[in-house]
Amino acid sequence: MCDLIDERHKSILPPEIWGDGNPEGVRQRAAQRMIDTAKAARKLFDAAPGGTGFPAVVNGFTGSSVWHSIYAFPPTDQKYWQRGFDDFAKRYGPILYEFEKQNVNFALEVHPTEIAFDIASAQRAIDAVKGHARFGFNFDPSHLGYQGVDYVKFIRTFGKRIFHVHLKDAWWGHGDGTVGVFGGHVSFADPRRYWDFRSLGHGDVNFEEIIVALNDIGYKGPLSVEWEDSRMDREHGATEAAAFAKKIDFTPSTIAFDAQFDR
Repeated sequence: MCDLIDERHKSILPPEIWGDGNPEGVRQRAAQRMIDTAKAARKLFDAAPGGTGFPAVVNGFTGSSVWHSIYAFPPTDQKYWQRGFDDFAKRYGPILYEFEKQNVNFALEVHPTEIAFDIASAQRAIDAVKGHARFGFNFDPSHLGYQGVDYVKFIRTFGKRIFHVHLKDAWWGHGDGTVGVFGGHVSFADPRRYWDFRSLGHGDVNFEEIIVALNDIGYKGPLSVEWEDSRMDREHGATEAAAFAKKIDFTPSTIAFDAQFDR
């Protein structure tokens, strides 16, 4: 909804949302679909055992009208960037209002191209919607690590706003020095890339620290494997990723280590 709509969006949208491709029309139809999605999520959650009365979660992307200006030339000032956050707040305010009515949380996947792509921009997005309780995050470390963002600090910074978690691995610093963090307009699995997505356990993400931090903040939601590894057969990858996820997901203790010695 916040993107500068172009022909690429047609490939990810159903025909009834794309329509004639007029950008503002696309945004308005997408906004209504988001509201409808919240209603559908509520019905699905209520139909599940024990779901009634608890918040449902819808993950998604917001897009961004200022992502293209990530590198500040031509010169970009804070007023320019603020217009992007104001646009996000304007478009998502009515959606979050409807999410509140449905008892549904919206979890933005913090990700390059979105209004929030690191810790600083995530906080700015929260501020833009005035701390709306229904706005939070889908945590995915694979989109933070290669940027140099402390993904464990992200967990500890936003705590109760983490509504969903993707387990997804990535490695970085493995290229040949010809492609930087912005990707060089080369495809995934190109050996020149500085970073790439990997099957769980084959990258540089420290999942031990992630699970500890999630337990510390009291996260009780799902750990959803998002598998993307252009170098590996997907059936093999799915099998080992599921096993890896189960291995690292340990239940936190309910007592202090030496509590058994208390008298």
